[in-house]
Amino acid sequence: MNRLSSVQKKLKISPPQFLAMGFTMIIVIGTLLLSLPVASIPGQRLGLLDALFMAASAACVTGLSVVDTSTHFTLFGHIVILVMVQLGGLGFMTMATWFALAWGKRVSLKERLILKEAMNQNYMEGIVRLSRRVIIYSLTVEAAAAVLLALRWASEMPLGKALYYGVFHSISIFNNAGFVLINGSFIAYTNDIYINVITMILIVLGGIGFIVLSDLIEYRRTRRLSLHSKVVLSASGILIVFGGLVIFMMEFSNSLTLGPLNAGGKVLASIYQSVSLRSAGTSTIDITGLRESTQFFMIILMFIGAAPGSTGGGIKVTTFVILIGSVITMMRGREDVVLFRNRLSKEHTYKAIMITFIAIALVVSGAMIMSTTQSHSFLKLLFETTSAFGTVGLSLGLTPELTASGKIVIIIMMFIGRMGALTLAYALQPRIRKELYRHPEGKIIIG
Repeated sequence: MNRLSSVQKKLKISPPQFLAMGFTMIIVIGTLLLSLPVASIPGQRLGLLDALFMAASAACVTGLSVVDTSTHFTLFGHIVILVMVQLGGLGFMTMATWFALAWGKRVSLKERLILKEAMNQNYMEGIVRLSRRVIIYSLTVEAAAAVLLALRWASEMPLGKALYYGVFHSISIFNNAGFVLINGSFIAYTNDIYINVITMILIVLGGIGFIVLSDLIEYRRTRRLSLHSKVVLSASGILIVFGGLVIFMMEFSNSLTLGPLNAGGKVLASIYQSVSLRSAGTSTIDITGLRESTQFFMIILMFIGAAPGSTGGGIKVTTFVILIGSVITMMRGREDVVLFRNRLSKEHTYKAIMITFIAIALVVSGAMIMSTTQSHSFLKLLFETTSAFGTVGLSLGLTPELTASGKIVIIIMMFIGRMGALTLAYALQPRIRKELYRHPEGKIIIG
């Protein structure tokens, strides 16, 4: 950890810039490892660009693949992907802090600043304690899910393979990465309540964020939830239920998706796809068969994404709530956005608007660039681009067919989506200087 501080000090870089550099290094190392012959089955060695794509997808916990993950890679390749998913999901600074604490090292002030930025927190108070909890909670949840999944798969495959599948999928799904070793994602388990419930719980726990998870665990002692946790839990619940209801109604009679299922299967599949849109990337139905209206609705949910400080991407549910709250406040003629009897500062609204504007510009620009080089409909390209930005990993089958330029666009989208539009904006901007004066107020006509 002290070495990390010395590197940052010598380079004179800000915490956001340090995080961007750290993720870049992880992707570069992953690219080199995945491009080795030992990472792929004989005769199927990945080219440098494809290795870069897979490394970025793993480190950014997205799950988009240019090759079939279940059949293309060897055990070594799978382990490389899994390690990168864990590093990308929990954050390399969180892991570094854990190792430093384990070796009795002191966490410096600069390292705490980087941790604060990495975990998307407003304050440094308790940040080291939180990072320790993140590791403990994550490993506990992943271990429990691995055992439960292995018990289920032990009836279909040898015990050793079932245990390996359990470990791989628990880490991949909890970190909202979406990499699976089962051909066709989880379509074979559409009606399997056991698999559906476990994976949905993993997705939700990974997507609500570690702050909320910590609040929930401490609730029995504190008997209170922070405003952030209340907003995340209520918004996530509403989006999941609303998303499931819309998918159910739109796809009820579609013979390619929900049509052949019974009533219970339709409900289960609808809820699962809605949960997966939080940032997971797994599916229990063939999403290429969805109606275009449903695909566009899924684009909206993927764009919103998961919660801040989680393993998911998107503009984040809190940003979406602040935008909706601002609209309602303006329509009612009031001045302050109030959530759960708490007033939000103007800075929250400005940040929410900035994040959303930057995200829309990036996603639309990416889709437009893709449309000039890829021979697919704009809706499919927009779906793929949004999936990359939201680090969701759902695909309409375009990823393996992308040209070199298309892959580069998606790689950039995945990187920005994992870093966060706001963090990246801070990383690219020059040093902030406080203005010593204010301009006179002017008036323009709006609407």
